[in-house]
Amino acid sequence: MFERPRGGERAVLVRLLLDGFEGEQDCAEFRDLAASAGAECVALIEGRRQTPDPRLFVGSGKAAEIREAVRQSEARLVIFDHDLSPGQERNLEALLHCRVLSRTGLILDIFAQRARSFEGKLQVELAQLRHLSTRLVRGWTHLERQRGGIGLRGPGETQLETDRRLLADRIRQIRLRLDRVGRQREQGRRARRKADLPTVSVVGYTNAGKSTLFNALTRAQVYAADQLFATLDPTLRRLDLPGAEPVVLADTVGFIGRLPHELVAAFRATLQETCEASLLLHVIDASHPDRTAVIAQVDAVLAEIGAGSVPCLRVFNKIDLTGEPPRLERDADGQARAAWLSATTGAGIDALAAALAERLRGDALHGWLCLPPSASRLRARLFSLGAVVAEQRGPAGESLIEARTSRGNMELLYRRYGLRAEWVRSGFERPTAHTGC
Repeated sequence: MFERPRGGERAVLVRLLLDGFEGEQDCAEFRDLAASAGAECVALIEGRRQTPDPRLFVGSGKAAEIREAVRQSEARLVIFDHDLSPGQERNLEALLHCRVLSRTGLILDIFAQRARSFEGKLQVELAQLRHLSTRLVRGWTHLERQRGGIGLRGPGETQLETDRRLLADRIRQIRLRLDRVGRQREQGRRARRKADLPTVSVVGYTNAGKSTLFNALTRAQVYAADQLFATLDPTLRRLDLPGAEPVVLADTVGFIGRLPHELVAAFRATLQETCEASLLLHVIDASHPDRTAVIAQVDAVLAEIGAGSVPCLRVFNKIDLTGEPPRLERDADGQARAAWLSATTGAGIDALAAALAERLRGDALHGWLCLPPSASRLRARLFSLGAVVAEQRGPAGESLIEARTSRGNMELLYRRYGLRAEWVRSGFERPTAHTGC
């Protein structure tokens, strides 16, 4: 195995266009990924091939070209913009005499650098161990074979078997810890469901400006930077919307094309916030040269994690880079379907907040209730839900309450708190104070 240097690494990037490979776009994202991991790109090798070579992934001629580039640039790392098999990585390292890293390994390395919370570190470690478990054959060989005879009898298992056993034990421990964290998150989600508090999840491609938009809406201080995967740990904040109930806004990890399955599996508990959200804010970089392909990749990841059916409001961010005016786009029914804004300058933020309130109010009820003095428990529950807009007292001690809440809360009030139909005043007109109940 090749030891990882402490500082930055000089890297040769390799990118092939294969038949059926969705990589006809420019390689700017690949360069950004390498730079985000701390690599210094000294050479870029590109080519075209119908199918990967089973032994080296590239052909013999391209392998010789890569070896010469490594020699001339004194690179210590070769990064492929593709997923390599363990055998291909081992063969390439033997040929090039330096470390070889696949796209999956590169993304895992970036995640390992970005993780800050306890849960995030566990999730990244789990993904790394799952990835490493298929590549142990590259390493230790001095104990690979056991021999008999005096002084040559081994401990009963090879070094490879020992490593596999240790990895399996560590994976089991991490899963147990993540299960506990997942149960804690589920408790929080149950509490929000019990209070019927809507959750809006901010999703989108990496570096689309999700955290910047999150800070602009909530006045939070979430870390935001112009780099890939700046945010790994989900953040939840309360968001007060104009004329609507407060919601929980969740900032999530960014997606990317060909996201490693190890990461999707490891971040399953975190991504559950997205699956159970009331509304998705799909943040899109309006200045991206291949915006349509990026949108399709995010939609594919949402479908993979089970969030494809969640209502979505698209947000085209970074209009300050394109010159587009801030605006709202509506569908044939008049419902807001897209917002154009700049989270950096604040242009269009108020319109987005109004659109959020409009979308979330679509299932809300607004009217007046006339409660007798005996319905004090029901009255207290209305206040605890934050559903009371105004209250007046009638001549007989009855409470005239203007309420705004969701249909789910109204069903809960009917089912568990004894709300009667005769206490509900139809329409949105305020009844006369002296009419009684």
